[in-house]
Amino acid sequence: MGSSVRELAGATPATRDRYVDLLRVASLGAVVLGHWLMAAVTPDGVGNLLALVPALQPLTWLLQVMPVFFFVGGFSHALSYRSLLRKRPEPASGAAADSVYSAFLRARLQRLLRPTMVFVLVWGAAALLVQLLGGGGGLTGVTLRMVTQPLWFIGIYLAMVAFTPPLLKLHERYGWGAFAGLAGAAVAVDVLRFAAGVPYVEFLNFAFVWLAVHQLGFLRADGRIRRPALLAGAGLVTAGALVAFGPYPLSMVGMPGEKVSNMAPPTLALLAHGLWLVGAVELLRAPAARLLERPRVWRTVVAANGVVMTAFLWHLTAMFGVYGAMLALDVELPAPASAAWWAQVPLRIAFAAALTAGLVAAFRAFERPASAPPGAAGATGAGPLAALGATLCLLGVLGLSMVGFGGLLDGRTALLIAIPVSAPAAVAMTLGGWLLVERAGRGTGVRAGRPAR
Repeated sequence: MGSSVRELAGATPATRDRYVDLLRVASLGAVVLGHWLMAAVTPDGVGNLLALVPALQPLTWLLQVMPVFFFVGGFSHALSYRSLLRKRPEPASGAAADSVYSAFLRARLQRLLRPTMVFVLVWGAAALLVQLLGGGGGLTGVTLRMVTQPLWFIGIYLAMVAFTPPLLKLHERYGWGAFAGLAGAAVAVDVLRFAAGVPYVEFLNFAFVWLAVHQLGFLRADGRIRRPALLAGAGLVTAGALVAFGPYPLSMVGMPGEKVSNMAPPTLALLAHGLWLVGAVELLRAPAARLLERPRVWRTVVAANGVVMTAFLWHLTAMFGVYGAMLALDVELPAPASAAWWAQVPLRIAFAAALTAGLVAAFRAFERPASAPPGAAGATGAGPLAALGATLCLLGVLGLSMVGFGGLLDGRTALLIAIPVSAPAAVAMTLGGWLLVERAGRGTGVRAGRPAR
């Protein structure tokens, strides 16, 4: 792997925005570290450190960095889709437009769905075996329920990929106005939610808030974020005012037992938080770019980018594996947030990182995108087929993040848009959707090449 990383790093074109690659790695790395730190595991169950020590909740204004990942996604999706448009064989043909869309979906989703499907199938088989043998209680049961929770992020990201073409057209026509439209819709949703008490309207902000952040990536791709300090300041002041005077909690991640979460569903406060983060990372762009010119630093980023999704998928598995080993070996688990608990933190994180590295070594091959065989140019119906596949993947992944693998044999379900979804149904939707995306993308005649990040 070392030689291939060196070759990839050495072949990096001068025009590549290396800072975007760094942000991708850093944002997912911060999420992993945050999960490892927040988990307060005891022999009786799993709690949240931020709920036990509310004084730590302001740290979420730094560690809740998912907006940065979605911002980077918008930037990469704009470059990728425009590149495919330039390569399409028949610009005036409707079938050619279908081909571009399906090829775009396949190229962008491969690095997400191939490692995700492996993760889902491995954990599904393990969960079935455990429960057939009569297990599934204690920490094992908690693990089966919680290990799929981070998949919500992949579901949202799938939606961003699917909506890129129409939203990019809006951006090209209206620029900041397209962002303002999505942000205004998020404002309207929160007004209807908190002032008018309209039920269920808050779930619309899963789209409006995250797609607004994604739209900022389009603006970044066209060099239209020219005053990052103003963006960061406006976002920080707005988020602070909303938390101080509005119905929004301080934490930018969900807290157990809270009536309102800034995260699920997203709120206007989280959108303002996203503005502040995007402005802040843009302010660091110039010094980071100079650092990334160093060959050793850039090789590290290239190597991390090749496995970061696999590490994200398996990091909770590693964390629960460490805690399970401690319980099996009768190692004392101190009371969360106690001095002894904090003293254990570096060792727990080191062991979790080592176990994650082992899992990455086992599964990293699935993060490498497979090349699509050439097919018939302009395949009829490829676009709608790809869109249907992406929709099934979205619903399946979101459903699995909610229901988990606990109670697999008992028919346990969770509500997804008011519809009960079981783990087997969620897995079937995800797998079926991925196969549709693959089928649509293989027959397009449009060669996507290596996806941009």
